[in-house]
Amino acid sequence: METTPVSATNTPAPSRSEPAAPENSADALSSDFETFLNMLTAQLENQDPLNPVESTDFAVQLATFSGVEQQVKTNDLLEAMITDDSLGGLTDIAEWVGQEARAPVAAHFSGSPMDLYLDLPAAADQATLTVRDAAGSVVTQIAIPSNVGTYTWDGTDAGGATVAEGQYSFTVDTRASGAFLKTVQPEVYTPVVEARLENGAPVLVVEGGETIPVTSVTGVRRGDAP
Repeated sequence: METTPVSATNTPAPSRSEPAAPENSADALSSDFETFLNMLTAQLENQDPLNPVESTDFAVQLATFSGVEQQVKTNDLLEAMITDDSLGGLTDIAEWVGQEARAPVAAHFSGSPMDLYLDLPAAADQATLTVRDAAGSVVTQIAIPSNVGTYTWDGTDAGGATVAEGQYSFTVDTRASGAFLKTVQPEVYTPVVEARLENGAPVLVVEGGETIPVTSVTGVRRGDAP
């Protein structure tokens, strides 16, 4: 019986897939360590029998690679901690959206009296509240007690008429025996519409579009609170 020899050239060579690129530093490190071990094995197999590599040299190479491995893991851990810390802060204040935050900001007047929270100098014996509209024009100036923590603005202008709905800002000039002390911006409760990170720090966006740092907030209450 005749047989037909099979030519080696007719047999397709097995395809070899390229290794996938490491997705992160940990995968890259694992790939590099495997390559390092392969190179170390080849070095051992091909070293000169009459002049073998000192065992201490291998120990130094292993120690060096181990140090690099540890540094990469440390960097990954620090990056994860920083990310978790920032997102954790954002997660905490995200619950404030839809509620009202108390801070020294402008506020929206909707027809009802507004409470202004004051922290005036103890030495002050005179205090003047100035109310400005969204354009910065003075709506009214009112002499108020200098020793109170809260003052309620009734929403009227200098002539006693109720002002239009909109954004209004407040400042209080304080004096002692006629001498000017300082200008204080009262705190008001205003709705929070957004919480976000800016330059890695959590901030709030309140009604009217003003952005305030979380550190300026001294109180938070339900949006339906009186």
